[in-house]
Amino acid sequence: MERIFIIGCGDIGRRVARLARKQGAEVVALTRSEEKAETLRELGIAAVMGDLDAPDSLAGLPIRGATVFYFAPPPGGGFTDPRVRTFCAAVTPGDEPRKLVYISTSGVYGDCGDAVVTEDTPPNPQTSRGKRRLDAETALTAWGKERGVAVVILRVTGIYGPGRLPLQHLTCGQPVLFENEAVFTNRIHSEDLARICLAAADRGEGGDIFNVSDGHPGTMTEYFNACADALGFPRPRQVTLEEARKVMSPLMLSYVTESRRMDNRKMLDKLGIELLCPTLAEGLRASVVKASG
Repeated sequence: MERIFIIGCGDIGRRVARLARKQGAEVVALTRSEEKAETLRELGIAAVMGDLDAPDSLAGLPIRGATVFYFAPPPGGGFTDPRVRTFCAAVTPGDEPRKLVYISTSGVYGDCGDAVVTEDTPPNPQTSRGKRRLDAETALTAWGKERGVAVVILRVTGIYGPGRLPLQHLTCGQPVLFENEAVFTNRIHSEDLARICLAAADRGEGGDIFNVSDGHPGTMTEYFNACADALGFPRPRQVTLEEARKVMSPLMLSYVTESRRMDNRKMLDKLGIELLCPTLAEGLRASVVKASG
């Protein structure tokens, strides 16, 4: 990867940029504001002004032959991702990137109960956010086939790491489910995710889909308890699912009622990844030490 272009250069985008620059790559990112552009430049990332909600602003993006990392979320509401379509339409024939890596969500699988979820598990999103992500996957895959761009999909589980621990949840007294009612959930450390993104750009092929997780599913209750212990906070109170439906936000409720046990073997084998944080305990130690340091 001599040149990469990042769309949605937040925490994960900046981690990818840092690692790519260490490998000698030129890194450019799309941003909507001059303030954010200046922050990116301070990090050694060249900035291009543009807005995925304003099609005319995307003309002439410098992506010909580059590797594109598409990390921007869909807009809220509805079941489609118009931003992805705006990006695809903005790419002039002949200016296509060589590859595009898209961060999707494991939510496209919906509730799978106790079943192990592989990349062959049919998508069945049951939330609007899951449906928006599957729509984006479908649109990008079709565009890639039509325009000769290798599109790689990463179906990512819950991301945690420095600056991404549930401090607000723990300090505001929000509840979790009783352990006997909690369902399976999955996670990946933010630094491992950045490394996986680069490996996908290097070793992933057009049409590849990878489940991204540490391979150790647990429950959301276990996760919040472990975070509380690591940070020195009281563990959150536990409630029944019936009470949770009354007091939890629709987004949090969707997280604690959809069960998945993600299989990450394809990610490990094909991408050649050795995780820095293969367990939650290791990931939390790294996150808390880095945050306090």
